[in-house]
Amino acid sequence: MKKYERTSFTVEAVKYEPDKGLEDGFSLWTEVITDGWTVTDGLVKVTNSMGQIVCPFIKNRRGVIFIREGDYIVYEEGGERHCCGGDKFTDRYHEVTE
Repeated sequence: MKKYERTSFTVEAVKYEPDKGLEDGFSLWTEVITDGWTVTDGLVKVTNSMGQIVCPFIKNRRGVIFIREGDYIVYEEGGERHCCGGDKFTDRYHEVTE
């Protein structure tokens, strides 16, 4: 099997925080666990104004990505976004000083 190294490129990123408008939407917690198509461990859960527990997500070309505790939202060139866990973020990215 061949080995590959990730190509170096600069991205913008921000650690996810509720109430900052970083997500594309929310799904009801009850629907997330009932649908069963995603692992629910560590998902961010927020109580909305109607008292419902919801999970924030972003959308990209791969579909819906639920945000987990400690995730960073990574913004690549061309507008593509994805989540990167805080445990992996510091291994993959370092801050660029200008």
